[in-house]
Amino acid sequence: MSLSLTQLNTATAAQALDMLDGVYEHSPWIAEKALAQRPFASLAALKYALSTAVTQANREAQLGLIRAHPELAGKAMVDNSLTAESSTEQSKAGLTHCTPQEFATLQKLNADYNAKFGWPFILAVRGPRGTGLSKQQIIATFERRLHGHPDFELQECLRQIHRIAEIRLADKFAAQPELGNALWDWHEALAQHSDPGFKEQGQLTVTYLTDAHRACAAQIAQQMRDCGFDLVEIDAVGNVVGRYENNSYSRDIPLGQSPKTPLYLLTGSHYDTVRNGGKYDGRLGIYAPMMCVRQLHRAGQRLPFGIEVVAFAEEEGQRYRATFLGSGALTGEFNSAWLEQRDADGISMREAMHSAGLQPERIASIQRDPAQYLGFVEIHIEQGPVLNELNLPLGVVTSINGSVRLQCEVIGMASHAGTTPMNRRRDAAAAVAELSLYLEQRAAQDGNSVATIGLLNVPGGSINVVPGRCLFSLDMRAPTDAQRDALVNDVLAQLEGICDKRGLRYSTEETLRAAAAPSHSAWQARWEKAVAHCGLPVYRMPSGAGHDAMKLHTVMPQAMLFVRGENSGISHNPLESTTSDDMQLCLQAFDHLLSQLQQEHLSPTP
Repeated sequence: MSLSLTQLNTATAAQALDMLDGVYEHSPWIAEKALAQRPFASLAALKYALSTAVTQANREAQLGLIRAHPELAGKAMVDNSLTAESSTEQSKAGLTHCTPQEFATLQKLNADYNAKFGWPFILAVRGPRGTGLSKQQIIATFERRLHGHPDFELQECLRQIHRIAEIRLADKFAAQPELGNALWDWHEALAQHSDPGFKEQGQLTVTYLTDAHRACAAQIAQQMRDCGFDLVEIDAVGNVVGRYENNSYSRDIPLGQSPKTPLYLLTGSHYDTVRNGGKYDGRLGIYAPMMCVRQLHRAGQRLPFGIEVVAFAEEEGQRYRATFLGSGALTGEFNSAWLEQRDADGISMREAMHSAGLQPERIASIQRDPAQYLGFVEIHIEQGPVLNELNLPLGVVTSINGSVRLQCEVIGMASHAGTTPMNRRRDAAAAVAELSLYLEQRAAQDGNSVATIGLLNVPGGSINVVPGRCLFSLDMRAPTDAQRDALVNDVLAQLEGICDKRGLRYSTEETLRAAAAPSHSAWQARWEKAVAHCGLPVYRMPSGAGHDAMKLHTVMPQAMLFVRGENSGISHNPLESTTSDDMQLCLQAFDHLLSQLQQEHLSPTP
């Protein structure tokens, strides 16, 4: 018989402790500490209280928790001494039916891991959807994490234990994330489309207007129709647009002739990917609102405003030297000169559009009138480690960082590495190395600024030649333009000083300057209320990555919600992941945001 939060909240301390028995392997002290915070408003609040009890414990207690867990396919499994929970988990992952080779591989990995770290390898083998990882996935994860740093691995083991506890709680409370599971399945199905050369290697790459890109657009469009959207179309730039009309909508009245001025909540994200990227970057922000519209449609419910979901065709800039083509077209920032750009195969953007059946001459016509919209909201996987480290499923974005990018060159004098004394060298690479160290220190002074030299090259370099030239990139970002500009000025001043000291020349070319996009206060507050409604603490954070919301920010209020990523929040990487439980929570948050808007009867300019 399943439990309820009411039962847990009203039980005696002993009864409540018994109810949570087995959630954390042989470690009742965790539940005991967490239960002191009763009553819990939600299952999410209970999970956070449990994870916080572990976070606040000392290292010895944390290691004791890790060591309480059995090895995967280890001695406890062989002699049938696993707890019921662990037995179920290892069975779901197929570890009770290993081939001799698989069993030997796992035994060797267990021994190597224990020898290196001093504790057992922990992995939530039921995986991000709760249905079980394959043995191949388990072994690959084992091999990858065997090379980790001990401090990182300790924390990763604890995070995996929290995921195990989350799944066990879902079983105890019969609280399976059904909508989150469906959302997870949508992402998996869309990921079947990948560009040639990548798909054959099991990699996900969807580049603007390739066959895989067009297949994604067609699949999303059909899913929108299946969800109950009233209007679905692929526009002139390749965006997939779905509209769910407001409560004054009637199918007997042609679109555009509604008796009331239509107002829409605009939402969405992009469906293109970087090369060998992940399944959730952008796509989560398309599918989450689609799922909420599906639920509204199934309930026969309309809101006082319409919902317009846009799957933006391009955000990553992988094929052409332009980014945000999809959202930029909606804000009137599509540069017609881009149409003449050519990709690596010599195909112009105009030719690619015509080949895809699009009409580039109509791009100007899809610009949106901001007066028709309440605002823009975007759900996005965090693409970073912060929420993962805090054991928080959701975060509220305060601002999208402004950024400046430069291509730079330092010029010295190439000379013989053996005959040129150290005090007579004009080493261009050493100068950039010195700048790189300053870059780290200067960005860290601000706390939330970031700066990166992502490209570094010594043209024509040789092992026995002092570098005479060094080409490098600079990427500097901060939550406000003023903070970003101060960072840029300091770094360029340092570059000048280094070159003067070393007798070098340098040049810089600015290739990008993007303004910061602070979240609109009222819309940020709505996300905060939605997160709090889920029973979670509200965590506010800037976004270091750029998003389509940056473009919409120029014409209407915007705010974003971040969803925790797995694997330390890595993104632009095949390891990018999130769980169906976290996706369920973002759906709850979005639904609550819709409820707030419905109650407020918002005007077009909140």
